[in-house]
Amino acid sequence: MTTTPPPAALGPSAEAKDIPQRKSTWRARDSHAFTDWVAEVSREDPGARSALRSGLRKDLDSVRRMHRLVAPWLPEGRSEDVERAYYAVAAMIASQARGALAAPDAEKSTDDDPVHDGRKPPGKPGRRRVSLGTAFATAVAEGPGREKEMRAGTAESRLNLLTRQSVNGLHRHLPASVGYLRSLDVDVDWTQLLDDLSNWRRNSGRISRTWLQDFYRLRAKDIARQADEADEKELAADSPAAPASV
Repeated sequence: MTTTPPPAALGPSAEAKDIPQRKSTWRARDSHAFTDWVAEVSREDPGARSALRSGLRKDLDSVRRMHRLVAPWLPEGRSEDVERAYYAVAAMIASQARGALAAPDAEKSTDDDPVHDGRKPPGKPGRRRVSLGTAFATAVAEGPGREKEMRAGTAESRLNLLTRQSVNGLHRHLPASVGYLRSLDVDVDWTQLLDDLSNWRRNSGRISRTWLQDFYRLRAKDIARQADEADEKELAADSPAAPASV
């Protein structure tokens, strides 16, 4: 499949019949469309992926290779915080292991999915945004198919460290924590992370509260589940064996 470029990447050489479809597809330059596009182009274009990865942990004046890919997506009238967030998240997406960039399955939503301010990405009805606190709780939780887990203390310490950071500190610490989560095959909601990072300076208290509440709520739920399973095993072990049928 050919990777669809962002709107500004369309040049005079594009076939006329393709232009209406592409304009319609990329008309809304929102954060969700951007993160989806970064994941897609990173899967399909090794050169683009290399260019995006080159900006990991770098400031805006040191990411020359990224500009041709990220600049067409930047919102008009943006602040520098928003600009930094776009570049940082693009670099983190592209820096995932190659296998993690496989096309995702159809997205699911359950009643247990945390809602961040009740917002849903455009074009994805029923899909709720997930905070970074949920990702850390998921990294700790035991579950089928999970070969690796993060220690509860490690997850709590890393998350609390992130919530105490300034904008500069968050940009410095976030790539390592996100990379750790992805190494454990824990999904990260890139759209939500982009919005949180963009608004950190003004709303770090509210965003931190959401991350921590989601983490501790889901940890408590998982601990209760483990306790219930342990009780069931103990009851089963104490129950007399059923008499053999004649």
